[in-house]
Amino acid sequence: MPKPLKIVLMSGGPGAEREVSLRSGAGVAQALRSLGHAVVDLDPQKPDWILPPATDAVFLALHGTYGEDGTVQAQLEKLGVPYTGCDAGASRIAFDKVLTKQRCVAAGVPTAKYLVVESARTPWPLGWQPPVVVKPVRQGSSVGLHFVDRVADWPGALAEALRYDSQLLVEERIVGRETTVGILDGTALPVVEVRPKTGSYDYQTKYTAGATDYFCPADLDAVTTRRVQDAALGAFRAIGGRDYSRVDVMVRAHGEPVVLEVNTLPGMTETSLLPKAAAVAGIGYAKLCQRMIDLALKRSGGERMGDNTAFTAKICVATMS
Repeated sequence: MPKPLKIVLMSGGPGAEREVSLRSGAGVAQALRSLGHAVVDLDPQKPDWILPPATDAVFLALHGTYGEDGTVQAQLEKLGVPYTGCDAGASRIAFDKVLTKQRCVAAGVPTAKYLVVESARTPWPLGWQPPVVVKPVRQGSSVGLHFVDRVADWPGALAEALRYDSQLLVEERIVGRETTVGILDGTALPVVEVRPKTGSYDYQTKYTAGATDYFCPADLDAVTTRRVQDAALGAFRAIGGRDYSRVDVMVRAHGEPVVLEVNTLPGMTETSLLPKAAAVAGIGYAKLCQRMIDLALKRSGGERMGDNTAFTAKICVATMS
């Protein structure tokens, strides 16, 4: 058994993915407690929060705005407390789909053709043909995502997606197999193929048990598997990732990988993909959670904080919106 620690489990938060985050947090808390750790639940939905004395590490089970955009990471860095996952800089880049695209292009990582839109009155782009995908630049879990199969649907998709962000990413819609690659401590885990039973892999199908079939390892030949994993690792490195992430990759008919995005705090629910891939690699759920904590502590030398130290983070309301 690992050495017992006092771990603060942060989940919930103020973002659009609050409910999924709470589900991730519940699973992680149960796993950490089964390992003998003392787990303190903390829901940072209010403008200030306090870490209890003698906190050894913070496990981030937050998703979306505030949790994955680098805000909470920057606060924890100021406090000097070890926390799981990517640092503030990499989180900020990965959460911004345009910055991620720019990093991938610069690093030679294959990604889809794209443009940025900031107004619902933007005309259909010259030289483009449907179908396209419209996404808020700074959201996760397919929040605000729309597939546009006809030019006539373009204005409505823009208007709806702009409810979630002031900028939209428009991409060519890649036809192929939908896969995702978990990354743990610099190693690509087995590829997971995602096949929704109906429609697309949107927010609803992601988090509804039984709505999607998952195949891990994906039924890809060895060469294609390596290409997909290499593309995922390339994107992870391009955004400056550390410890773990999940990279979504489309695979064209001839085996060409196309990176969609990097998720720095991937879901840890019963339907989440990183735990599925880790399990196939022989890393059970509780062991995976422990590895995430171990990686965080390794950066701090594994030292505990003083018993009389309390941390207060005063976060202005503007950063929580």
